[in-house]
Amino acid sequence: MANHKASHSSARTIGPVTDLERHLPTEWWKTLFNALYLKTDGDVVENTDATVAEVDCVLAVTGAAKDQKILDLCCGQGRHSLELARRGFDNVIGIDRSRYLVRLARKRAQREHFSTKFHEGDARNIRMYQNEIDLVLLLGNSFGYFESEDDDAKIIEQIAKILRKDGVVYFDIADGDFLRAHYEKRSWEWIDPNHFVCRERELARDSKRLISREVIVNAETGVIADQFYAERLYNQQQLKDLLERSSFNNVRFHAAGKTISDRSQDLGMLSQRLVCTAVYPKTTSVAVGAAKRIPVMVLLGDPSLPDPVKLNHQFNQEDLTTVQKMKNAVAEVTDCEFSFVDDHETMLSTLLTKSPAFVLNLCDEGYQNDPFKELHVPAVLEMLGIPYTGAGPACLGMCYNKSLVSLVASSLDIPTPLETYFDQSDVSATLPSIFPALVKPNFGDSSIGITSQAVVHSPEQLINYVANLRSELPDVPILLQEYLSGPEYSVGLIGNPGMALEHLPILEVDYSGLPSELPPILGYESKWDPQSPYWTDIRYKQAALSDDMRRILIDQSSLLFERLGCRDYARFDYRCTADGQPKLLEVNPNPGWCWDGKLNIMADWAGWSYGDLLRHVLEAGLLRAGLITSKLS
Repeated sequence: MANHKASHSSARTIGPVTDLERHLPTEWWKTLFNALYLKTDGDVVENTDATVAEVDCVLAVTGAAKDQKILDLCCGQGRHSLELARRGFDNVIGIDRSRYLVRLARKRAQREHFSTKFHEGDARNIRMYQNEIDLVLLLGNSFGYFESEDDDAKIIEQIAKILRKDGVVYFDIADGDFLRAHYEKRSWEWIDPNHFVCRERELARDSKRLISREVIVNAETGVIADQFYAERLYNQQQLKDLLERSSFNNVRFHAAGKTISDRSQDLGMLSQRLVCTAVYPKTTSVAVGAAKRIPVMVLLGDPSLPDPVKLNHQFNQEDLTTVQKMKNAVAEVTDCEFSFVDDHETMLSTLLTKSPAFVLNLCDEGYQNDPFKELHVPAVLEMLGIPYTGAGPACLGMCYNKSLVSLVASSLDIPTPLETYFDQSDVSATLPSIFPALVKPNFGDSSIGITSQAVVHSPEQLINYVANLRSELPDVPILLQEYLSGPEYSVGLIGNPGMALEHLPILEVDYSGLPSELPPILGYESKWDPQSPYWTDIRYKQAALSDDMRRILIDQSSLLFERLGCRDYARFDYRCTADGQPKLLEVNPNPGWCWDGKLNIMADWAGWSYGDLLRHVLEAGLLRAGLITSKLS
């Protein structure tokens, strides 16, 4: 059986198939795993005895010490990583492409109070842990999924980069020669009292892969999945050649234990296995600190220009203090050398003449402090070929349009508030049928246009507030949105999909101190007016959520992060209905980076300093750009 499977999503079943390979999705492995994987393969991959025996073999063959750094690559739900943790191995990291399985691994680690780290990532593109790992494990048949053998070679090359001198890689994969001669063409078995699975297999036309199909059936409701997957078949010599082409030596094959299964029926790809180790004999081990400090240019808003978003339309003392605190914080990042640019009259010429190696883009005010020109700064950087932190121009443009984000979210089955889009050029519009309602501009950030009067309770209040917005923000479309009265949450994500995407502790807005006559919303006054109760009386606290609610918020945010093209960091705001259903309010692809903002508050709960937060954002961008191969110090 393969460790990863993908559902054929066009129908519940496609009936008889004469050519399995023709129906195999090119990137079937990208499909997120679900509970069905743990059912169909659970006799082995959820088998405690099997996991214990496999880890016994790893330790007997490699002699790994408890102080070594071990990477469990394609770790699935983390069964081997967690078994190592039970044996006192405290420095184990798991990476897998499946968000579902990584989430499950983290949950299990938390339940057992282990500090084991689990990341989402693509085994062909591991940007972290370069020259840091003593032992890489590829267990449970997690190799050979890609359509091209070149992709398998890329995994070997990545393993070579992350291993320390004389580091070891350990494979436990299918015995290709055995499977070519002995695979079962058809089988079926009960996987629990209510489900059975029918399997078909055939060799690919070039005989290099075994193509499999599973039809999973519920005894009462019928077919629930029809899925295809494949695995490249390696024999000893082919695996040895692949390793030696990437300069591994001392390639050795070891006795593989008998596969342990609860059902002992169709073991498929796990019926007979190869266990192999190889050593990567690096001549040098380059430390990050040995390199020259990376020059980083920090782009900021221009304090000498008017700013339509800020109080009194100008930079205030609070803004200048915020900038100074940021400068003090980034000084803690000793691997980088920082310069700061806030003069927008000369910004373009500075970028052209100094051509920085990397930019920390903190210019969320927009070019010349015009919020509509926030995307112009990364657009210029793109044209000049200068890598930078944060979202690109397309992502910023999309997220600036709140109704467009709602459409994307809805297409992903992520709930959003009911709303009416009202273009100010329209002579009429449909009023919402349910009050209270929230009225806000469709474009904009920093809550501009959202005040204590934005929550309306009658058609008259609605018409008056729309008239005010027409005067304040002419030609900006308006959203007439259902008012959500439940709790409000923010999710902060740091990193990048396919590398490492971490979530910070979830924040809840505490409105309990706000005067009762004021509607509990985070409007303009809460961000820009120090004299307002919205500034002084609103607090933030770490959200006390059920596991299911936390999972929903993090999964929805991670999906939006990837679909909208966010990079390095982002914040996702939600508010619940009266009965507790969370709905997406907005996506902030370049969220506030200030010391007293939501993101840093969440970072503090994670045990990070303000400098740590900025370092993690910078690190994510540098890793993504390929300018560093390990963490910053």
